[in-house]
Amino acid sequence: MTIRRLTNSERPATSFPLQAYAFEASPMRAERAEEFRSYLPYHEATRTLVAEEGGETLATASAIPMRQNLRGAVLPMAGVAGVATHPLARRRGHVRELLRQLLDEMRDEGRPLTALYPFRASFYERFGYVGLPRARTAVFAPADLAALLRADLPGELAWGRSGAGYADHRAFTERCLAERHGFAIFPETRAVRQRDDDDRWQLTARVDGETVGVLTYRIDDHGGELAGDDLLVADPYARALILQFLARHVDQVERIRLRIAADELPELWLTDLAVHVEAQVARPGSSAPMARLLALDALAGLPAGPGRVRVELTGDRWLAGTHLLDGATGRLELSGDATGSVPAATLTAAGLSALAYGVLDPAEVDVRGLGRVPADAAAELRRLFPRRWPYLFADF
Repeated sequence: MTIRRLTNSERPATSFPLQAYAFEASPMRAERAEEFRSYLPYHEATRTLVAEEGGETLATASAIPMRQNLRGAVLPMAGVAGVATHPLARRRGHVRELLRQLLDEMRDEGRPLTALYPFRASFYERFGYVGLPRARTAVFAPADLAALLRADLPGELAWGRSGAGYADHRAFTERCLAERHGFAIFPETRAVRQRDDDDRWQLTARVDGETVGVLTYRIDDHGGELAGDDLLVADPYARALILQFLARHVDQVERIRLRIAADELPELWLTDLAVHVEAQVARPGSSAPMARLLALDALAGLPAGPGRVRVELTGDRWLAGTHLLDGATGRLELSGDATGSVPAATLTAAGLSALAYGVLDPAEVDVRGLGRVPADAAAELRRLFPRRWPYLFADF
């Protein structure tokens, strides 16, 4: 078996067919194959590796160069996607070898973070990934938003096709990237597909000329559903302005469906709002995202509480050694000089990633078998890494 990097023009005959077989209805229709060819310009920045044997493609894995917010720091991130294996070559270790090389290359390129949507979470946990919250969907009737029609809200709305509104949408996601923990966005070469597809309506909320919220959506039919993508807002006023617009569809659609972050509480948006909130995780088909640190450099300088702990990193290809983590200055400092009398913990890469992303308490890291965390070390780690709610946003 050999591993090599594909050129963009090779994808339709190599990686795309494997990905289509793994993740779509098959056999692939001829017109679908043509659609794949039309996607090539959006994959220019994507790095795709394939495992080959005797000239046949056995497995493939890709990394999208992205950026992600980790506790306020925007860092380069590798979005792993399109991991697929030929049905006759499965369970022979090809994906493991591809991922090792792909993550080696991403780390060497200066990407200290990586995220993905797993086909099986336990497989990727062995690669040091830890689960992140899945975005929720909120479903409600527009009639229940009627109280907002009487509200005098600051700002104004712009409405039109998503192609024309792309620049506003992209600019606001850049703002979210800078402000929101866990938020990740595509490179421009990939993101412009939203502009080119132009297959949604876009609502843009502005206050004093500044964009404070965006929502793209479709309506499936009269009397049907208004299906929104991610509800992105800067504050409750922006959210209320967008919901007020949706209330005006009471005689057009039966229900509204929005995608929301895990820390949104739509049951508190309005009195008497009957809402169904759901986050479904299933295998196969509907997975929660996962992420991990690829380099300790990602932690240096992050906001931190006044904790001090020695951690031994074990069982990982990319994170190893014993390190002193110190947050006395309000910013996390790392030192290779980990001697001295301080609480100590042993962590796997998944355990440290869980703490950095804020998704597990140190005691949960211990319970999950992602490390050995005595009570004194757990107290220090809680100060260093307060719990947070990462919102990945990008779907890949």
